[in-house]
Amino acid sequence: MEAEFMACVDTEKRDASAANHTATHLLDYALKQVLGDHVEQKGSYVSPDTLRFDFAHFEKVSDEQLREVERIVNSMIREDIHQQEYRDTPIEEAKQLGAIALFGEKYGDKVRVIQFGPSVEFCGGMHTTSTGRIGMFKILSEASVAAGIRRIEASTGKNWEERCYVMEDSLKDIKALFNNAKDLHAVIEKFLSENAELKKQVEAFKAQQVERMKTALIAKAQHESDGTTIINTVLSIDAAAAKDLVFKIREAVPEKLICVIGAEAQGKPSLNIMLSDDMVAAGLNAGKLVREAAKLIKGGGGGQPHFAQAGGKDAEGLHEACEKVLELVRQAM
Repeated sequence: MEAEFMACVDTEKRDASAANHTATHLLDYALKQVLGDHVEQKGSYVSPDTLRFDFAHFEKVSDEQLREVERIVNSMIREDIHQQEYRDTPIEEAKQLGAIALFGEKYGDKVRVIQFGPSVEFCGGMHTTSTGRIGMFKILSEASVAAGIRRIEASTGKNWEERCYVMEDSLKDIKALFNNAKDLHAVIEKFLSENAELKKQVEAFKAQQVERMKTALIAKAQHESDGTTIINTVLSIDAAAAKDLVFKIREAVPEKLICVIGAEAQGKPSLNIMLSDDMVAAGLNAGKLVREAAKLIKGGGGGQPHFAQAGGKDAEGLHEACEKVLELVRQAM
């Protein structure tokens, strides 16, 4: 059975891939100019939307160096350097042209060489007819991918144009949040400063709140006949404040202390147990107690013999969890 079909090339995607491929050649050249001749290509990947280039280098490339690399590549793009192609060129003749070979690659007696001005490389891939067809080059990221191997990801042409529009729109949205301030940097700096000051005030208020709670809880504490102080309660505070609170209580009641505080903030429960050293010496262990009681708040935790903390998912079980701790204490004593 015979059938007719037609194959079509998506020229827009092909041109975008060619632009990214040519850009890797210019990038390779620019990296050698900025970082040194030790730079060696270790791999690359190009598609219509992607440009990735791996190279040998011994340290992170600084922002200043990346900017200089971009300047060199974009300068070569603006020069609109036309492609020079050498097909079926004897390999020795290609080397005399200054063509760069990929490390570990095997080549035949004759090779193809692609040249864009000072950039000369062995290459069998598709390229733009001139560097100007790339449009523009922008590095998006630089990072380590292996020992001694760095990776640059970049964007060119229409893809970078679209990214510019996204950034422009984002900047407009941010300006709108600050009443379209002309000096956005100064306004944001002011807001950050004010936010930092407010955080300090909130922390100071929390510290005062914890201090008041400590005093109130000690005043209402249960005192056993043997002199043991028992504090057992559930409070609407976060886990960090609860931890601070039990340590302050321990400072105020250094001996014969059993302190159990359930805390809940924004639906997140925590169980906090603090014991004085003599209680630990008597055989109690806060870590073991909290692991058992935390089951009642559908959570888990641990800690040291004198202090332990657990988080959970069920705040409704806090009261029962606190009572469970005291039950376990009575059984152990």
